Amino acid sequence: MTEPTRPIRVLLVDDEAMIRHGVRLILRHVDGIDVVAEAADGHRAVEEAAAHRPDVALVDIRMPGRDGLAAIRPLLALDPAPRVVMLSTFGDEENVLRALRDGASGFLLKDEGPQELISAVRAAAAGDAVLSPGVTGSVIARMLRGGAAGTGDPAPRDERIARLTRREREVLAMLGEGLANQGIAERLAIGIGTVKTHVSAVLEKTGSTSRVQAALLAYRAGLRP
Repeated sequence: MTEPTRPIRVLLVDDEAMIRHGVRLILRHVDGIDVVAEAADGHRAVEEAAAHRPDVALVDIRMPGRDGLAAIRPLLALDPAPRVVMLSTFGDEENVLRALRDGASGFLLKDEGPQELISAVRAAAAGDAVLSPGVTGSVIARMLRGGAAGTGDPAPRDERIARLTRREREVLAMLGEGLANQGIAERLAIGIGTVKTHVSAVLEKTGSTSRVQAALLAYRAGLRP
C-alpha cells in the first residue's frame, strides 16, 4: 500500500497582515499544501521556521526590523532548511539579486495570480527555480550590465563552466532558460531522475547554491542549448 504524500509545509513572512491573509486564503484549499506558520519580520521568521520546519518559506523582501534579505542566511542555516522564495515588487531588482546571491531559491512578484503562487510553492518544494516572468528579464539585464548589486564578479569564471561535461553544459543552459526538471527532461528526452542527477552535478561543480544562481551564471556566460 502506497503511503500518502506529506503536504508541502509553507511559512508566510510579510509585515502586512492583509498580504499574509490573502496568500493563506489562496493556499488553504489547495491539495498537498499546508500553511503551518506566519511571521511579520525576519527575526520571527527564523523562530517559526525552527519550530515548524516548513519546506518552503515565502518571504517579503522589505520589512521593518530584520527584513527578508537579512533572514535568508539564518533560514538556510536551519536543519532542515526551507526553500526560500522572495516576494518582490517591480523596481526591486537590486534586492532580488542580493537575495539570489545569498541562496534564495527564487522570487515571485506580489501581484502574480493565484495559480502562479501555487505553482511557485510546488516548484520550490521540488527543488526547482522560481523565476517570476514579470521581473526576470530586468534582473538578468541588470546583471549583464555588470552586477551592480554585488552578486559576484562581473564576468563568469571560465573554469566553472569548463568543469562540466557536455550534457551538464546543456542542462546549465536550460536552467538559464528557466526550465524546470520536467521541461529539461522533455527537451533532452531523458528521465526526471537523470535530470536531477545532472542538476546536482551542475550546482556542485559551479559552486551555485541554488538553481537560480546557476541560471544567472548561464546567462552571464552566454550559454545556449
